[in-house]
Amino acid sequence: MILVDTTIVSVANPAIKAALDPGTNNLDNVVWVTSAYLLTYAVPLLITGRLGDRFGPKRIYLVGLAIFTIASLGCGLSSTLGMLVAMRAVQGVGAALMTPQTMAVITRTFPAERRGAAMGLWGATAGVATLVGPLAGGLLVDAFGWEWIFFINLPVGVVGFVLAWMLVPNLGTHPHRFDIVGVVLSAIALFLIVFGLQEGEHYDWAPWVWAMIAGGVVVLAVFVWTQARTRSEPLVPLELFRDRNFSVANIAITTVGFTVTSMALPLMFFIQLARGLTPTESALLMVPMAVVSGALAAPAGRLLDRVDPRMLLVPGLALVAVSLFWYAALMNVDTPVWMFLLPSAVMGLGNAGMWGPLATTATRNLSPRQAGAGAGIYNTTRTIGSVVGSASIAAFMQSRLEANLPGSADAQGGFGEGALPPFVVDGFSAAMAQSVLLPAAVILVGLVAVLFLRRPAALPAPR
Repeated sequence: MILVDTTIVSVANPAIKAALDPGTNNLDNVVWVTSAYLLTYAVPLLITGRLGDRFGPKRIYLVGLAIFTIASLGCGLSSTLGMLVAMRAVQGVGAALMTPQTMAVITRTFPAERRGAAMGLWGATAGVATLVGPLAGGLLVDAFGWEWIFFINLPVGVVGFVLAWMLVPNLGTHPHRFDIVGVVLSAIALFLIVFGLQEGEHYDWAPWVWAMIAGGVVVLAVFVWTQARTRSEPLVPLELFRDRNFSVANIAITTVGFTVTSMALPLMFFIQLARGLTPTESALLMVPMAVVSGALAAPAGRLLDRVDPRMLLVPGLALVAVSLFWYAALMNVDTPVWMFLLPSAVMGLGNAGMWGPLATTATRNLSPRQAGAGAGIYNTTRTIGSVVGSASIAAFMQSRLEANLPGSADAQGGFGEGALPPFVVDGFSAAMAQSVLLPAAVILVGLVAVLFLRRPAALPAPR
């Protein structure tokens, strides 16, 4: 449910824009529906992982699920874009409380030599949920309206709460101190960087925008410095990064978060506005991705207990990059619609070798005491990648629109208000195709990073 809500909005963005932000051609306003969720999701993750260690992952998980479910109701009832963004921010806080607990329970329940299969199922859930978001969003938007992409969380949240209360074990707790200074510094740094990226194009990249971004980078450096000098318990235990696989997995999952979040927006705007497909029809083009990823993720996890993680991660990340370059090549009005199913299937193959193997590699060597902190750091880096991806793709899309359709931001009407006029379709399609190249380039960075992984000591020696 958490990860579905990261991507489900992508297919509903045109409908949300038409309903709550009509009459403008700026796409960065509606992207805050995603960015607000991701920002409040990313900032608390470091401390919520520690809260799970201190008070028990089950308790924190249930609190987060309750907040998330109630906020979903508020999202569906929103009558203005500002109210929707605010409710999405509350949703993000609930998600932040929940996510580290899922990985921490697996890390503390399964021994290292069996954790690959368990994390494979976790990865299958994560991958399929992320990819199923656009499909669920399309069906709900067409059948009931955009509000139902949030209302659907209510029954899921209630059932999930009952099942977690009954079935999730109560694990032991560990005393921790909380680094409030670290929380404040990380929150300020992330806000400055993301807000600058998000609103830069809107304000013509004024000097104060660059100052915000630079200030965020400086505060982030101060945060790292304070973590290194904290004598009690830092928010981010830097000793975890002495494990090369933990460090590399965090770099790679950052690029994955960036790519998965940013790729959906230009693709869905192209398919719906340039090609005229409904949200349901455009979401159906994602079915091969979800089916292939879901079918292969669990077997890939079991295989990971026996082989070097690079055997799965290198082809997995490479296939995701190939699928994105393929999408970019197909994004024009002359391409038969059925051809978009092909890169979708290739991306499903890539996802099967990406989510579970990265999570397993990051957590395999964590001690039970550090399970929550490690899971919090891992999910923070993934979500930071998603936040920066969401903000960056908004700015990049707007710049590509200006390059291919000069003056479009000042034109009457709006891109979210139905089919495009024929004379702008080619320029709009070119802008969206060029935008997809950004996540394609970023995932290649993750591919280079995983080449530096080591074979885990817990694996059987190769014959």
